[in-house]
Amino acid sequence: MNGWTIVVIIVAAVLLVLALAVRIVKQYEQGVLFRLGRVQGVREPGLRLIIPIVDVMRRVSLRIVTMPIQSQGIITRDNVSVDVSAVAYFKVVDATKSVVAIENVRAAIDQIAQTTLRKVVGQHTLDETLSETDRINLDIRQILDVTTVAWGVEVTLVELKDIQLPETMKRAMAKQAEAEREKRAKIINAEGEHLAAAALGEASDIMMAHPLALQLRNLQSLVEIGVDKNTTVVFPAPLMTTIAELGTFLAREKEAAAAPAAGTGADAAPAANGAMPVASS
Repeated sequence: MNGWTIVVIIVAAVLLVLALAVRIVKQYEQGVLFRLGRVQGVREPGLRLIIPIVDVMRRVSLRIVTMPIQSQGIITRDNVSVDVSAVAYFKVVDATKSVVAIENVRAAIDQIAQTTLRKVVGQHTLDETLSETDRINLDIRQILDVTTVAWGVEVTLVELKDIQLPETMKRAMAKQAEAEREKRAKIINAEGEHLAAAALGEASDIMMAHPLALQLRNLQSLVEIGVDKNTTVVFPAPLMTTIAELGTFLAREKEAAAAPAAGTGADAAPAANGAMPVASS
């Protein structure tokens, strides 16, 4: 064996030792170092050296993990069967606990999230499940936090993603919503009629105090009818009575004007014939 061969063997051995001793911890990770099976501490991001064979380093990601919670068949407190799915967000806050305290963090959180989802939703009625999702999300997250704190994991957010209802319940809810809208429409219509009746009552009081106001309103109605160029015009009965009264009034005025004129002509006739008035003593 020549000298070059020995050099090559030494270089290869050194490179092998360096390959076994060098570890790179990424910025979003932390390394948990074990030496002969005992935890030696946490290694921060960067280039780290370990003792080959003696040391073992487990890298743990500190990023937020998105974990879907598969749909669960749940019976609500009012005995309605629903299928509810959700999504959970969690992150590791203690790398050592996440490695030492539990074998598989993601699988454990997935299972505990499913059971917690069934438990929390089962304590609410269907209406509460549909309308109070924020409170349900908070309850699930708080329960998960209590469980996962010992694993070095923090659940940051839980959101109900989908709620599937039976077809019969969907039809019943649709009928309920339709009936509710019809009720509100009838109430609004009744309120409108009430306001209209009150306004008409006030208008009738004003017209009783001012009779000509009714006639003016009738004339305005005729004008509105004439806008459409209708061939048939309907005259209200009060208007016809008013026209008759107006004709009678004009006839009386004409007769009253004619009577003084006739008296003045009879007195002037003798004077025109040259008759002298006779003074009596």
